[in-house]
Amino acid sequence: MMLAETIFSIQNDTQFEQVALRVFNHQYINNKIYQRFCNLLGVTKTSVNCITDIPYLPIDFFKHEKIISDSAPISKIFTSSGTTGSITSKHYVSDLSIYEKSFRQGFLHFYGDIKEYIILALLPSYLERAGSSLVYMAEKLIQDSNQPESDFYLYETEKLVTVLQKCISENKKVLLLGVSFALLDLVENHPITLNDNIIVIETGGMKGRRKEMIREELHEILKNGFNVSKIHSEYGMTELLSQAYSKGGGIFHCPPWMKISIRNPEDPLTLLSTNKTGGINVIDLANINSCSFIATQDLGKIHKENSFEILGRFDHSDIRGCNLMAL
Repeated sequence: MMLAETIFSIQNDTQFEQVALRVFNHQYINNKIYQRFCNLLGVTKTSVNCITDIPYLPIDFFKHEKIISDSAPISKIFTSSGTTGSITSKHYVSDLSIYEKSFRQGFLHFYGDIKEYIILALLPSYLERAGSSLVYMAEKLIQDSNQPESDFYLYETEKLVTVLQKCISENKKVLLLGVSFALLDLVENHPITLNDNIIVIETGGMKGRRKEMIREELHEILKNGFNVSKIHSEYGMTELLSQAYSKGGGIFHCPPWMKISIRNPEDPLTLLSTNKTGGINVIDLANINSCSFIATQDLGKIHKENSFEILGRFDHSDIRGCNLMAL
């Protein structure tokens, strides 16, 4: 699809808005759930003239509806982890090549050539269930790295530490991608001093294994445990096909085809300016075949140059393993 190819060639805000308006038109016509939602708000295809006119679909719709914008067969259903007895989100993906292009180009944008890294994935709980988009991404990045040490480490902490020590002694570049509770277990039971070639990326999620904590507290423990100055973070979720990354300090940046805005919690159709706390809206143009305009249940604020931070979740939201800490 020509529109899908255009998404990954965006280079500036003007191009982003042009493509976003085309994606909105496509999804308004082809996604009947989204179309009905827009119509209920009094928004039609002809009334959207700029990006701020586009409505954001509440993320809960992914729990109760089949959110699709094309008629192609479904290749994969990504599901959220949820809590026991809760309704999980389902993201119906008809073209996995778009997701793969998104996370591969996203990694290149933030970290460079994947072949320069050994990828060590510490993702218990995600690996123990089917349908995790995070595991799918990690699996492909491990393959792309083409390094013998790159692998998943499911409750193999001692083996992981041995590999890390070997990489440190050989001065190899490593990306340690880990769920929060597993990284905490690692630094408590096997503290290890890392060097500048080892990047630790936490993906959030206590999964009921530990008490929830704010990101600053988590990062402070991990920095002390690994003896590093920064902990990186990944912001993604089942309902998205793109990821934002923080290289420290909890300040995130998006790839060129993804953008964050902040809505007023008291008036969800009103957007807030920089440094104002509110609900996080996401435009993920890689979601071309589902819905690209999503109102999440996350709280945050945007800063200059389109950077943003995550401050927690709305009180009524489920606690999920989606790279967030509860306030």
